[in-house]
Amino acid sequence: MNTGTPRSTWQRDELLHLLSLSGTLAGLSITGVTLLHTLGKASVVQTIADDALALSALLFLLCTYAIYFALRTQRGEFARTLEKIADVLFLLALTGMVAAGFIMVHTVW
Repeated sequence: MNTGTPRSTWQRDELLHLLSLSGTLAGLSITGVTLLHTLGKASVVQTIADDALALSALLFLLCTYAIYFALRTQRGEFARTLEKIADVLFLLALTGMVAAGFIMVHTVW
């Protein structure tokens, strides 16, 4: 039986969704890095996109750790701090991934 408040249950559900999404996007970023290396021609623009995707993958993975520890800790204030850190990491990683996508589209055209 769930004895948590509706607010804490909602936050837990949100963190679980973000955990799954962060792991998936980390894998997608690593796939993007692999695809850029497979193409073979190393231009400055592709290197920038490659670095942005690699950094995004790292940030997504750090986000998954922050979310995991936020879900596992019993200290409420520490959990809230980890949630904020996870939100910032996710936003930075997503921004880097979108920027890399724009760079890759610009390279193709």
